[in-house]
Amino acid sequence: MITQFPQDESSVPDEPEGGGATGHHPSGGKAVPARKQRRWARERAVQGLYQQMMNPIPVDQLESQFMEDAFMLRLDLALFRGILRGVGQHAAELDAAIEPHLDRPISELDPIEHAILQLGAFELMHMLETPRAIVINESVELAKRFGATEGHRYVNGVLDRLADQVRAGEPRRRD
Repeated sequence: MITQFPQDESSVPDEPEGGGATGHHPSGGKAVPARKQRRWARERAVQGLYQQMMNPIPVDQLESQFMEDAFMLRLDLALFRGILRGVGQHAAELDAAIEPHLDRPISELDPIEHAILQLGAFELMHMLETPRAIVINESVELAKRFGATEGHRYVNGVLDRLADQVRAGEPRRRD
């Protein structure tokens, strides 16, 4: 069973990433900008990561459950799968990278914020083609949408410190 979070695709703001290709809905619906496809992929990946924390199942089975939803055809499936599988494969490494930047033991993190931090850490450490500013901004937006009231500030601070460590030479913001 898929853990569902609020879904209102019309309220999803555009990712602050420039341009990109658009994908078409398989039924002939209107084109979806690539940045929105990536945002939706991250949202679904966080849902999957959260679900794995609450009820661990094999990633293939989890992915199959998500693929039962026709909405999945509208998002960036490669990004969704890459994050879901990548975080699963590197969870211990990601937690070890995150932990020094926390103010409490990782076991005391809210599960949704833990999932968002793992997603952000994975992108910062293993998806170097995505600028650090995009990774942090997208993680903050996920925390605003799904996390606790001030959780986005915590996510921002942790990922910013991690990015200073793992992407020291990369500018903090795009100009």
